[in-house]
Amino acid sequence: MEDTTNGVPQVIIVGGGFAGLWATRGLARAAVQVTLVDRRNHHLFQPLLYQVATAGLSAPDIAAPLRHILRRQQNAEVRLGEVTRIDATRRVVGLADGTELGYDYLVVTSGATHGYFGHDDWAVHAPGLKTLDDAFLIRRRLLIAFERAEAATEPAEREAWLSFAVVGGGPTGVELAGTMAEIAHHTLRREFRHIDPAAAKVRLVEAGPRVLASFPASLSAAAQRQLEKLGVEVSTGIPVNGITAEGYRLGEQFVPARTVLWAAGVAASPLGASLPATTDRAGRVQVEADLSVPGHPEIFVAGDLASLQQDGRPVPGVAPAAKQMGAYVAHAIRMRLQGRTPSAFRYRDHGNLATIGRMAAVVDLRGWRFSGLLAWWFWLAAHVFFLIGFRNRIVVLINWAWAYFTYQRHARIIHDPPS
Repeated sequence: MEDTTNGVPQVIIVGGGFAGLWATRGLARAAVQVTLVDRRNHHLFQPLLYQVATAGLSAPDIAAPLRHILRRQQNAEVRLGEVTRIDATRRVVGLADGTELGYDYLVVTSGATHGYFGHDDWAVHAPGLKTLDDAFLIRRRLLIAFERAEAATEPAEREAWLSFAVVGGGPTGVELAGTMAEIAHHTLRREFRHIDPAAAKVRLVEAGPRVLASFPASLSAAAQRQLEKLGVEVSTGIPVNGITAEGYRLGEQFVPARTVLWAAGVAASPLGASLPATTDRAGRVQVEADLSVPGHPEIFVAGDLASLQQDGRPVPGVAPAAKQMGAYVAHAIRMRLQGRTPSAFRYRDHGNLATIGRMAAVVDLRGWRFSGLLAWWFWLAAHVFFLIGFRNRIVVLINWAWAYFTYQRHARIIHDPPS
């Protein structure tokens, strides 16, 4: 086991997402040594990941190296590696390369991955969207579908390649479906000789009674109207019960579709199972009111991996909640170092936003609800404001301004040769 204590309390933070990064920054002036461990070298602004998947933005527009972000924080270092186990008795975390790191305080923010409700075999046919690798895969599949349709000689084959489905009517599903329809109807216009991209069919499938179920019913209805105006077919109330390379089964009907994307469910990081704590059905760790693991006040869990009830409802797995949890954990550790007991964590819900497409969005801001163009501008301003790095904000604004006036998406590059 590595010994780098030098008499200073060691804080290991697992995961460089919103919760992990905000916890690390929150300890900048604390008398501790922070080691942030992540298997990727960058922090990702996940709310705009769908824009990379749909060729609107490039990866560097929404991601920044963790070392660069923390370069001025002298009490923090970054370790590139994957945590595979946690030994709460010995107070060590084990990395995939066999290295062990000891800790005085541990913060686990390893997030969530895709959940297929027991049908993991669907994953190869319906990729989800959590990482940059996922975004590149989806972008490739989306663009290749039009290329395959252009080369197809049989009408049925061409129609299958021009049939797209997004499973899951939450914010990610709505954003993907709306943008895909925009690409088909506007971005690719006049670029092909044997197909009309506007003939593509984009369907959003939601098993529940309405899309954007976390929004008020009026905004859900507004979102569906805006999706349909963009050319998206919205299907609700019937779950997908099968996905293959050829298409998907909706109820008793099989729908030929070569491009199916998954936005329906999430499962917590498997690292939660290494902790001495109870997990819920999705694998999230059930934590105390101060986000610590029961019986282990030195271990905290934050972000999508944490399961916490507040006022009879679960704290949502969204970016604002993860940021607040991360900042709170840093505060709790500082309090513990001073021999004080932190008050319970309280999530402050500042509102809910979702974009549907160009000039279309919905906003629920503490009871102030609106949709359409004004909501889209509000959504745009909020997301640009919260991007990390001045360069990122400027680049995103320029790219969006270009896309707004031209409908063009500059990142339409297929990196791998067709297979």
